Amino acid sequence: MPDPAGVPPQPAEGPPRRPLASRLASLAAGSTMRVVLAVLAVVWLLPTAGLFASSFRDARDIASSGWWEVLTDLDQLTWSNYDALLANDNFTGSIGTTVAITVPSTLLVVVLGSLAAYAFAWLDFPGRDGWFLLVVALLVVPVQVALIPVARLFNTLGIFETTLGVVLFHSAFGLPFAIFLLRNFFADIPRELLEAARLDGAGEIRLFLRVVLPLGGPAIAALAIFQFMWVWNDMLIALIFADNGSPPMTIALQQEMRQFGSNFDVLAPGAFLTMIIPLAIFFAFQRQFVTGVMAGAVK
Repeated sequence: MPDPAGVPPQPAEGPPRRPLASRLASLAAGSTMRVVLAVLAVVWLLPTAGLFASSFRDARDIASSGWWEVLTDLDQLTWSNYDALLANDNFTGSIGTTVAITVPSTLLVVVLGSLAAYAFAWLDFPGRDGWFLLVVALLVVPVQVALIPVARLFNTLGIFETTLGVVLFHSAFGLPFAIFLLRNFFADIPRELLEAARLDGAGEIRLFLRVVLPLGGPAIAALAIFQFMWVWNDMLIALIFADNGSPPMTIALQQEMRQFGSNFDVLAPGAFLTMIIPLAIFFAFQRQFVTGVMAGAVK
């Protein structure tokens, strides 16, 4: 019914409709979603638990029954597998080789990628956008394309089948992703903050060290975890470019499989030791990892 003034009544407006992302976030915070995520986490960790249990079982027990048998028969557990593994000079030497490859490859990518990302984000130089597009284009170049040309180049330089060659290869192919990730994060830093630091007399190096790096900590941590896991678990590059006399752990395990075939009592603890270190690093820095990956996703 119109009111006496002749103005028709307006329909009552309800609360504004929430965006889909907001409704999904509310659902994720509920108890039901937490239970679902907990179940998924348990399922995801089952292979790790199985490998852990198998690493303490005798080779005959591994071949005859599943790892879950230890839940009802704890007498199957033994330290002899790890004793035999640590007595294997080939594997113990591979641990040092893996560290010697992974740590420099991660540090080089983080340092050089941070410097290049800062330049692409905040410095003006000729062809900046074109060079950045070239870096982005390098993200889609598969590693397999460069194996033969880089092998010939390293052979000419005398660094083929050396730790240095493996480090350089991993660093070169890790830099495009590092620059892309960090440049997008650094570009979100407020310009006013950088201008205030410049007015206080800070040069570009000091500005990078005192302002950009502390603010970019989450993204740098995420990058370091990505690079560390990729290099630590790599087998293809190590198989081609590493020294056969001192291979990393992935190749050492592969050599054990080729030589003995079914020595599960060595392969199980070796595989678990190879996996547990990057897994521990991920869980130790998971908060920084998630923050860095999600950086720039919400404007």
